Amino acid sequence: MASFLSSLLRELKATMGIFEPNEDRVYGVLAEFSDPGALYHAAEATRKAGYKKFDTHSPFPIHGMDKAMGLGQSKLGFIVFFGGTLVGCTIGIVMQWWMGAIDYPLNISGKPFFSVWPSMPVIFELTILFSAFAAVGGMLALNGLPRPYNPLFYSERFTRFSDDAFFLNIAADDKQFDLADVQDFLNSIGALAVEVIHDYDTSDTEAADVPEEAPEVTVVA
Repeated sequence: MASFLSSLLRELKATMGIFEPNEDRVYGVLAEFSDPGALYHAAEATRKAGYKKFDTHSPFPIHGMDKAMGLGQSKLGFIVFFGGTLVGCTIGIVMQWWMGAIDYPLNISGKPFFSVWPSMPVIFELTILFSAFAAVGGMLALNGLPRPYNPLFYSERFTRFSDDAFFLNIAADDKQFDLADVQDFLNSIGALAVEVIHDYDTSDTEAADVPEEAPEVTVVA
């Protein structure tokens, strides 16, 4: 049971872009590409090659990247509807019914203690409020945020991902990951540089000692 829950948690984290290192503390292989088009085609090639756990990083959104990565439709709409719209609407109705008809009923010109139509403004506002909470919370959860630590931060090249560089990372957590094969594959699809990323999470006592040697980087001229 514990193994099943651990595997389930591992897969859930992977959907958020949070991958686990392998037994050698290898987090994945990071490749840099020259431009948005090259990164787009690299993502397509990676998906077609059978890799499931990979991610792309660019200074701006690239149109069609979701389709190229095979991500499918976002689940945020379902989260907003069930966790926000229905909940907010239900709370608005129950709250006003309880206060008007049960907790503190007032007879005003023989009007009903509770009616849906005069309660609409409050129902509407609570529906919008809880939908907004669900949208923001769901977005953060689906993206695995906030995330102050990421093994990719160990790469000096990766510091340019928000400026003028385009990266693709294949995680060691992928079922068909093989270090040498992944490096050869990324070079074959036009990577400018390929770097092996290790996970030296200092909160993990087994990985507390960070080696001093420089990371493995292959640069293609």
